Amino acid sequence: MSNPISHEEEPDFHLSIQESLKQLSAQLGSPLDEASAMHIYQNASELLSHLSPSPLTFARVAGTLLVYQVQNTEAEEIKWFNTQIKQCLNEEEVEELIESIYRTDAL
Repeated sequence: MSNPISHEEEPDFHLSIQESLKQLSAQLGSPLDEASAMHIYQNASELLSHLSPSPLTFARVAGTLLVYQVQNTEAEEIKWFNTQIKQCLNEEEVEELIESIYRTDAL
């Protein structure tokens, strides 16, 4: 089965996402090695394999996975996020999910 993420075939996109992950992780105080950056990239790719997301959406999912890793997020929360992404029917739903995670509602 081929992955519908067309830009995944482009080495520049692949390297750009991984480089961004490494830079962001260093800024967060938990630098990633090459293998860890590749692992996060592959996880994002698998989660989005049913869609053809824009590079920005792909990067946001990968960035969310990075933040979860750096913050040692509970496995249940990561599992919930992964399930939610896999259930999104389109890129807009992915974006809405990510926005809802980072939104701080004043209740």
